[in-house]
Amino acid sequence: MAMAAWPLVSSSQTQRLEPVVVTGTREPTPLDWLVADVVVIDSQRIRDSNADSIEDLLRREGGIQLSRNGGPGQSASVLLRGTSASHTVVLVDGVRIGSATLGQTDLSAISLAQIERIEILRGPGSSLYGADAVGGVVQIITRRGSGAPQFAAHAAVGSYASSEADAFASGATQGFDYAASVSREASDGVSAVKPGDTFGLFNPDRDGFKRSSIQLRGGFSFAPGQRIGASIVDSRLRSQYDGAEYNPPTFAPDPSPDFRIRFDTRVGSIDYRGALSSQWTTSLQLAEQRDDLVSGGTSFSRYLTERKQVTWQNAWTPAAGQQVVGALEHVDETVTAPFPAPQRRNSAAVLGYTAQLGANKLQADWRHDHNSVYGNVSTGKLGWRFDVQKDLSLRAVAGTAFRAPTFNDLYFPGFGVPTIRPEHSRSVEVGVAWKNSVSSAGATLYRNDLRDMIGYQPDRTFCPADPSYDFGCAANVSRARLQGATLTASHRIGAIGVHGTVDFLDAKDRSTGQRLARRAAHQETFAIDWTSGPWTFDASVLDVGARPEGGVRLAGYQLLDLKARYRITPNWQAEAKLLNATDRRYEPAHDYQSLGRQAWVGIRYAGGGL
Repeated sequence: MAMAAWPLVSSSQTQRLEPVVVTGTREPTPLDWLVADVVVIDSQRIRDSNADSIEDLLRREGGIQLSRNGGPGQSASVLLRGTSASHTVVLVDGVRIGSATLGQTDLSAISLAQIERIEILRGPGSSLYGADAVGGVVQIITRRGSGAPQFAAHAAVGSYASSEADAFASGATQGFDYAASVSREASDGVSAVKPGDTFGLFNPDRDGFKRSSIQLRGGFSFAPGQRIGASIVDSRLRSQYDGAEYNPPTFAPDPSPDFRIRFDTRVGSIDYRGALSSQWTTSLQLAEQRDDLVSGGTSFSRYLTERKQVTWQNAWTPAAGQQVVGALEHVDETVTAPFPAPQRRNSAAVLGYTAQLGANKLQADWRHDHNSVYGNVSTGKLGWRFDVQKDLSLRAVAGTAFRAPTFNDLYFPGFGVPTIRPEHSRSVEVGVAWKNSVSSAGATLYRNDLRDMIGYQPDRTFCPADPSYDFGCAANVSRARLQGATLTASHRIGAIGVHGTVDFLDAKDRSTGQRLARRAAHQETFAIDWTSGPWTFDASVLDVGARPEGGVRLAGYQLLDLKARYRITPNWQAEAKLLNATDRRYEPAHDYQSLGRQAWVGIRYAGGGL
């Protein structure tokens, strides 16, 4: 369950503002107290970023690679520590989102304009959040009002007939708080598929998109420490893509239809949070999530996921520096698809303990899930951190996680098998972190072993007797080992700041010894910013290594992004950016292409304290 999280002033001489996060323990916790590997992307970094989308923003963090079928607006997901898109849980204000048929979250429908911050838990998260948190958890936290009325707006235009605009208002008065934002983005784009692709999907038309979003969030604090609230986030994506239809009599691929996607995602919730005593806090959240995808050329298919979620959570502080968290959660999942599928229900109990005992910090989580389809699964995690000195710490974490079979894995005609088991994983990681008022550095080594991985089984003898399975079926077919290292460093020298990440990844199918598709063996980012009077300049480089996919080796690539900002007045700022400045042509996935060089100019206003 998402809670309000506010900056906390540390006791150091520099009085740094340390973030308070919720994803690492499910309760607001200072980032410096955590054992888990959690990264926070705050609102300032989101506004200052060169990223063209949420998925592009995420991949600039260590341990995350991007999978996207074309440019912005095309189907996109993130690969966290080498796991697949189905191994990452995505939450919006504590509510799980994504398709239950595909078992993953398409981030292309989500606008950056509605986001206050993003918290990323790297490593096993099933002991807190249940199925699918094998690689980790991405939690999107929307804006919440506080203080005097505030207003902000932004508009920009760019190459490929691109445009974006958003506005935001918030505040609080007499116990009421409110926040509202709207946004719209559009681009003509380029053809998503390259000419001469393997499966004959190329269509020379432009595959553009339009994305609109609205976010409303408000609450009433009727007594000290007591608040009730409600929120809704509604995003709508309309995009074109390249596909093919296979019509008689030849059944040859016909890419000529104008293939389109209508993708709507909505998250709504009401919640209560109250301090029952100085040691006890309780929270209750009722939420509903809807993920509606319609796609096709001359004929269309619809895949609709509906979730209803109830979470009751309690936090008890038995002594200073110690906290016990207990939660009960129930989720109903229903899908509407071109095939019949029953409703799926999941009930879970969560128990967590964190402690700060001098230089030692401990964390233990346990969760038990009971699912109406695949039965009972228990997961756990243990972590320890030792502060060698004020600015240097060591940590170690071990945990288990699992991925649930999707509705497609279970029920898709001629493919799904209802007896498929969940995937399971065991992981370990060790890390070291150092920081002072102007510098930081860290290193994490991890290994994650997965078994009973769900995939395509071509051997007919392992499939049901029904003739529709003559070409294979879904099955628990493989094992994988994901191991790697993430290195980060940053430093500020006066008006100049530098930041870099280096990732090494060895992701292999243990049954065949082959590298897993779409995983680069290395990825690096480097960014520098410089402020001089009213001017701020940013430059960032992303280097992605070669990746295997579809029997070929996709070449590595490098992207250079540039940005300049000029502060006209305290409230007005002009912006210009050049994405992919060297016009690098590359394949984000096999046979797909992304945008070339793209220029943007824009204006931003922030008033009333923003």
